[in-house]
Amino acid sequence: MTGLNNRHQSLIQKAQNSVNEVKDKIAQNHWRLQYHISAPAYWINDPNGFCFYKGEYHLFFQYHPYSPEWGPMHWGHVKSNDLVTWEHLPIALAPSEDYDQDGCFSGSAIEKGGKLYLMYTGNVWTGRNHDTDLKQVQCIAFSEDGIHFEKIKQNPVISSAPNGDIHPYHFRDPKVWKHQENYYCVLGSRTKDHIGQILLYRSKDLINWEFINVAAKGDGNLGYMWECPDIFHLNGNDVLMMSPQGLSPQGYLYHNLHQSGYMLGELDFENGMLHHGEFQLLDYGFDVYAPQTMIDPHGRRIMIAWMAMWESSMPEQEYKWAGAMTLPRELTIKNGQIISTPVKELEKLRQNPLSYQNVKVKEEIEIPHVKGKSIELKLIIVPKEATTFGLKLRVSEKEETVLSYNKETEMFVFNRNKSGAGPGGVREVPVQLLDGQLHLHIFLDSSSLEVFINHGEKVMTGRIYPSESAQGIRFFGDKEIDLIHLSKWDLKINE
Repeated sequence: MTGLNNRHQSLIQKAQNSVNEVKDKIAQNHWRLQYHISAPAYWINDPNGFCFYKGEYHLFFQYHPYSPEWGPMHWGHVKSNDLVTWEHLPIALAPSEDYDQDGCFSGSAIEKGGKLYLMYTGNVWTGRNHDTDLKQVQCIAFSEDGIHFEKIKQNPVISSAPNGDIHPYHFRDPKVWKHQENYYCVLGSRTKDHIGQILLYRSKDLINWEFINVAAKGDGNLGYMWECPDIFHLNGNDVLMMSPQGLSPQGYLYHNLHQSGYMLGELDFENGMLHHGEFQLLDYGFDVYAPQTMIDPHGRRIMIAWMAMWESSMPEQEYKWAGAMTLPRELTIKNGQIISTPVKELEKLRQNPLSYQNVKVKEEIEIPHVKGKSIELKLIIVPKEATTFGLKLRVSEKEETVLSYNKETEMFVFNRNKSGAGPGGVREVPVQLLDGQLHLHIFLDSSSLEVFINHGEKVMTGRIYPSESAQGIRFFGDKEIDLIHLSKWDLKINE
């Protein structure tokens, strides 16, 4: 092992020791998620390097292993054989070299010749202002076993942004894939006057890269920086998924600090241009950012995102952890929009099944044994003459998280103003009933809520922080409604 690599491995071990010192105590926190990916301790953000390697799913993530605040980024690492139960592996990357001394920022993974390669952004602060005083370059690390990684001697493999109307410093988050005989990567960027865009590169060997073109650029209200881009082919479309920063709120849209969404189109690999349609959101809730996808051995396009939002209050930081990942979601396209559904493997978590049919709900009711903080619900509601109806989750005397639908406005509402600790807020999304019915598929965890509406046509995700005793569920309508089907399961990982 080279002296260079010795330094990297010693910094990884130091970071691992920091986590090991506190992880057992943190595991006792009542907001710790039961079946979502989170780090054993301290801060995590963007998913990175989501891939399938040597028969297992691997997910890496941005990790600060010394505090529950964002800091010099490492890469944490988990793996799974079923997308449900995840094993924590040693930290994969630590900032150890001149070109990444202030952070191994986001990136992706690809297999080549039996080895697993990580492509990531090396970050260096050149002054105190982190928005203007920085240098970002693109780097490669590789592994023979998918666990222990070595940075290549040729780093950085892309040492500067291209010429033209391209910001020289904000230049990050490579997503790499192979198409025919070439490797491609897309990078998040902005123009010199701060309009979001993405850059497309090509390589024969992952080491020597040529810039092809600015593949897409924002116009109108599409933000000042496009982070964490991902380009993939799905159901006859090329999809650009990215997280634009700085969109202004418009009606019910764009009320989070930053957004995550996509454009459908067609990528011309020769001239590097993506011809695309309008920007659409992936999730209409509070807490989804930096989604990354992979294609698995079954041919499914699977997405995981950071289940948090920049500058949002994170009450779990008091307990020395922060951030988590969404459930893995399978993506398909229907009628020009992405449909997101929880992967089928999550059914392995189900315990204590309970089912009700044709329950009439007048005003507000509880249903026997339908309660909990780590559960899955599937329900179909027929509103009949009711205008407003829905359900309340994590209910106590003073707390409730409300999901409601208004038949006149055709808006579905996620209200967490009484959800306990945390930032509160309301998010809305237009939803049309399906043959007079509202279909909901809900995943509730100790401090999160994911709602799949009408078979994944719309999704809303949010972190919530109720007291541990708040486990009630209530159904309501301003006039009588029919709950024609309700299934409930407790969700637990068998360890």
